[in-house]
Amino acid sequence: MTLSAVPHTSYDMQIPVLNEPERRGRIFNIQRFSLNDGQGIRTLVFFKGCPHRCPWCANPESMSPRIQVIKRQAKCLNCRTCLQDPNECPSGAMEYVGEDITLPALMTRLLKDEIFFRSSGGGVTLSGGEVLMQYAFAGQLLRQLQALGISTAIETAGDAPLDHLLALTDHCDQVLYDFKMMDPALARSVLNMNQPRVLQNFTALTQRGVKLLPRIPLIPGFTLTPENMRQILDFLKPFKLTEIHLLPFHKYGEAKYPLLDKPYSMHQTKVPDAATIAPFYAMAEKYGYNVTLGG
Repeated sequence: MTLSAVPHTSYDMQIPVLNEPERRGRIFNIQRFSLNDGQGIRTLVFFKGCPHRCPWCANPESMSPRIQVIKRQAKCLNCRTCLQDPNECPSGAMEYVGEDITLPALMTRLLKDEIFFRSSGGGVTLSGGEVLMQYAFAGQLLRQLQALGISTAIETAGDAPLDHLLALTDHCDQVLYDFKMMDPALARSVLNMNQPRVLQNFTALTQRGVKLLPRIPLIPGFTLTPENMRQILDFLKPFKLTEIHLLPFHKYGEAKYPLLDKPYSMHQTKVPDAATIAPFYAMAEKYGYNVTLGG
């Protein structure tokens, strides 16, 4: 779903958390033909719900685990036909953000791109939000994809009980693992993140031989500091990984915030230029990494 910046109102539908976690998932987008987030041509499944509150989040529609409704006032006919139900809206002014989907239905949609996966060495990547919030359903999905020989990956911050994480990584060919704020107190207060658990889980995954790709978002005022970068690289050094991705801050998601009645606190933050990024790139290279910007 693509959200555009149009005058609107929004609200969360009072739909409870799914009580059949292995049979149904709640997603908000399926992005096809992606060349990022894993090797080859990939289809990304974006899961709804995230326990973290990163101020720079490019997918604010992922934060709430509930299905939301957006009303675009510019399209509204004031006819009251819809009575708050997007399915009855004659002008398309109202739309859902999020859908519940069964495992067979999702597999059917994903397998439409199977030929591209096999010809390019690509596959399916589960993203969010935070996919660990729906680990039971996501684990079943990954298991079925792997059984068909389709490459699988997840994007995660790793902040969940280890057994939830293993339910996914045991069926993953690659885990894109984000490192954000290393200071535990700041991570807790700013991001609502249990940073010690993030590091413990990463260590546990390396011990199980999981293929891990560290990623570092470079966010001015938060993660884009030499000390934070140094702490991440020092933590990673004993694992002798060869590749790392740096994800420079961007504002691609800014237009979605007003649609969801959410404030965007990064409005005044400047997107870092190449000169600002260069020392962090060089630092990662000095630690012996093959560095990719973006990805």
